[in-house]
Formats: sequence, C-alpha cells, structure tokens
Amino acid sequence: MSITTTTHLNFRGTARRALEFYGAVFTADVTIATYADFGMPTEAPGSDRVVFGQVANASGFRLMAYDVPGADEAESVAGTTRRENGVTLTDRTFFQSLQADSLDELRGFWDALADGAQIIEPLAASAWSPGFGMLTDRFGVTWVLDVRAA
Repeated sequence: MSITTTTHLNFRGTARRALEFYGAVFTADVTIATYADFGMPTEAPGSDRVVFGQVANASGFRLMAYDVPGADEAESVAGTTRRENGVTLTDRTFFQSLQADSLDELRGFWDALADGAQIIEPLAASAWSPGFGMLTDRFGVTWVLDVRAA
C-alpha cells in the first residue's frame, strides 16, 4: 500500500491568483474549477470563485486550494510568523515545507516565492542544511525551504 498527502490551502477570494502564481513558480499544470462549473448559477455572488484548484508538476509537486464559500478577500489571513531574538514565533497551524536536492534548485524556488513576500529567515546555510529559509508569500502562506540533507 502507498499513501501520499497533499497540502490543501484555503483562500478568501485569491485562490485563482495563488494557484496561477504557484503554477509559474513550480512550472506546473494548473487545474481550476469554479463554483459555477459545479452548478452554482453564474449570476450568484462568488460563482466565479475556485471550488477546486490544483497545481501539479512532473517532479511530484502537488498543491490544492479553494476559496472558502462566503469569505471576503478583505478578511485578514489569520496568523502571523516572525523571527524575534533568534526564535521563530508563530500562531499558524501549519507551514508548507519545500525541499530541493541542491542549493541552486532551491534558490530558484526561493527567488520566485520571495516576490512580494515577508522574509522571516533569509535563505542561508544552517547547521542542518547548506540552504534554509522561511518566508510568508504574498498570499499569506508560510513556506519553509531547505536543501535535503545528504
């Protein structure tokens, strides 16, 4: 038996933009279905929002997302993450972890995700990895990126 897990992100009206952004970052196929695609009348508010979204590439990267029904884009994204006195403090319930085989490969993902992001811990060598960094992207998702240990 084989089992896999996939992160499913919940947005408030920005799922389409987030999925398209992640599709570009990870050179991945993007699948988007709206509430209207699943039968909601097109004139109903929110019918153009994402009910099912997925980003997947040939390397095995996969991420899912949707827009929370009735949630307003202006609502703040719950949770904050920051670095203070050498410690990462957060009230988020999860981080999205991304590992790459080399620092060069990781740097490409870092540079793309860092566009418009809040850098929590800059990408640099750490005690356990030749490259580690943490950021919260423009959609409020906190990413932990590192080079896979040998």
